[in-house]
Amino acid sequence: MYKLLLIGFLASACAQNMDTGDLESIINQIFTSAKPPTQLQPVTQPSVADRAPSTLVPGVSTNDDLSCQTSDGQEGECVNYYLCNAANNTIITDGTNVIDIRVGSGPCSSYIDVCCLAPDQRPPTDPITPRPETLPMNQGCGWRNPDGVAFRTTGDVDGETKFGEFPWMVAILKVEPVDDNEPEGQKLNVYVGGGSLIHPNVVLTAAHYVAAAKELKIRAGEWDTQNTKEIYPYQDRTVKEIVIHKDFNKGNLFYDIALLFLETPVDSAPNVGVACLPPARERAPAGVRCFATGWGKDKFGKEGRYQVIMKKVDVPVVDRNTCQSQLRRTRLGRFFQLHSTFMCAGGEPDKDTCRGDGGSPLVCPIDYEKNRYVQYGIVAWGIGCGEDGTPGVYVDVSNLRTWIDDKVAGKGYDTRSYEP
Repeated sequence: MYKLLLIGFLASACAQNMDTGDLESIINQIFTSAKPPTQLQPVTQPSVADRAPSTLVPGVSTNDDLSCQTSDGQEGECVNYYLCNAANNTIITDGTNVIDIRVGSGPCSSYIDVCCLAPDQRPPTDPITPRPETLPMNQGCGWRNPDGVAFRTTGDVDGETKFGEFPWMVAILKVEPVDDNEPEGQKLNVYVGGGSLIHPNVVLTAAHYVAAAKELKIRAGEWDTQNTKEIYPYQDRTVKEIVIHKDFNKGNLFYDIALLFLETPVDSAPNVGVACLPPARERAPAGVRCFATGWGKDKFGKEGRYQVIMKKVDVPVVDRNTCQSQLRRTRLGRFFQLHSTFMCAGGEPDKDTCRGDGGSPLVCPIDYEKNRYVQYGIVAWGIGCGEDGTPGVYVDVSNLRTWIDDKVAGKGYDTRSYEP
């Protein structure tokens, strides 16, 4: 069972206040207990050699020795799979390229690399790109790519997503100086949480992660945080304005919703797209299975580790009354009332979102449209991390859809970008 993911909320704090129903104090414990219709513009892909390293999590050590042996025993050099003619002539052109994401399973240290003979190598400025017919051709919002884009992977046995599988998912980064005494010096990108792209210029997320932020950027198209070798790069954009719901309460997380307006729009790419949103007050039916995604921890506490490759967890939507009853059995107490701005999903042992996933989307399938999804929830908070089967709590997007439309249209952007 997946001991999944993310969602910088949940957390198992001290087991106290059993019958008080004091949500504000419980939320305080949870968050203090541990020390990206308007059309997207086509992307101009930078040279692989010009890409900056990913900085969501510390990088892994690399081996400068790129020598390797091909399957027939010839001496070669490890290069990106799309920079080797021999590999691509037999694999990528028919769309069946399969890459094993398990580190160390091949002749090269990086799973993105292949062992290539010198005559077959290409310069970084001239990569082999997938044929257009092998790339996603769907128009509009909410299209999931269950097989990934550009290449297919194996070895994803612990909930890892495919590259470009959820193209609306973004990472939210806090920009901080490396040295507090030199605020204008070198800057560091610190992972804050997740979000969803609902317009080329707008990201939807949870308020409690961004309310106090001074300088933010978003990263669209990210997948493996320790790798920058994918054929389609991530895109960083500076956040120009943070808009928080006027009724947001940082104590009990009521109205926990925010919009990030970007300085410049993200560009269209196979690994970057927008999410669909549900009509106002149209809640997800109980029992429908949905996906939550992110780079959060696999469990709560010191033993938890942030994920390298974006992960996913499928969870069922839980009826509001059922969820409230289950939450009352926790330290929230028997008088707890589930606020109208929340919804619930999960409740299956060992399957939940965890610390570091806050703000990430919960998306559910659209009936009769294969591989198309709508975002019903935003990861908000929870009790524990899937240990005892208690559902996780999400912001109810449908209940706040009117607010989203009002703020997006107020900035002059077309709300049809996230209409299914």
